[in-house]
Amino acid sequence: MIEYVIELLNEYRNWAILISITINIVIAVMGVVPSYFITAANLVVFGFWMGAFISFVGESLGAIIAFVLYRKGFRSYLQRQLEKYPKAKSLIDAKGKDAFIIIISLRLLPFMPSGIVTFGGAVGQVSLLTFALASSLGKIPALMIEAFAVYQVTQLTWVGKVIIIGVAAYLLYYVYTKRKQDKTCEEL
Repeated sequence: MIEYVIELLNEYRNWAILISITINIVIAVMGVVPSYFITAANLVVFGFWMGAFISFVGESLGAIIAFVLYRKGFRSYLQRQLEKYPKAKSLIDAKGKDAFIIIISLRLLPFMPSGIVTFGGAVGQVSLLTFALASSLGKIPALMIEAFAVYQVTQLTWVGKVIIIGVAAYLLYYVYTKRKQDKTCEEL
């Protein structure tokens, strides 16, 4: 997927920034697709700083557009779905400064799905302005960490290799513990 996006951005160089931002918006509206592949493509095509900036703009605009669409079209359905997530429930009930702090805090968590934060804000009481500011500010450190990690991996530096080994070790540990849990459950 990364290679395809890199080819697309290189082929349509005059439109590459707009294409990248549009892809980020579509990803944000979908709510379940991770955006690391577009970040990786941006870093390869535009360089680290410009690529990270373009990813930031795309993710921020995507979150704002998704927020508006979710609020208009899915509010009642999403309220029922988000009841399953206690942290999202606190966001649904929050307003003003409290909502701002919750949104920025959730955006800072690297593995918190972006769609959950956007859904929670959209079905809750938070204003569009509060959501847009908190979401965008919270994305800065998270995106910089993501961009740094993706850049190191794509450049295959020693840091990138350590990241790859760390991710592989985590996945092996996760699979091992999951299988162990499944076997324990079967025995009961």
